[in-house]
Amino acid sequence: MNTASKVAALCAGAAGIITGTMLVEPVTAAAASYGDQCGGGYHVIDQRDVKGGTVFLAYNGSRNCVVTVRDHPGGKEKMRAELALSGWDGVTAIDAGDYTTYAGPVYMGAKGDCIDWSGDIGDSSAGENNSHCG
Repeated sequence: MNTASKVAALCAGAAGIITGTMLVEPVTAAAASYGDQCGGGYHVIDQRDVKGGTVFLAYNGSRNCVVTVRDHPGGKEKMRAELALSGWDGVTAIDAGDYTTYAGPVYMGAKGDCIDWSGDIGDSSAGENNSHCG
């Protein structure tokens, strides 16, 4: 290989490395954050990531609250926040609809009971069943 060919190959390889690095460099996503959607006195006790956002479970000492928050507010999208007493058919609080920022809050007292809590953004769901008993 002549010198000109070696230089050309080296430059092409360097360009490929630089280009490749630029293409695979991860973009930092802005994660959803809890913004007191449940009101004063509530603090987050659990959370689950859902594609496009986060489902938050908050508690104020007597009542639970669930809110599903999008990473990037924008056009309306199907969303849901749900809270239920585990094993109690029909005892459910749900807020579902087309929202730009968050679904919920939904509230429920559950002293002495376990809860099922979840949320959806589009077709993605997250949550937990039979949890936070007490």
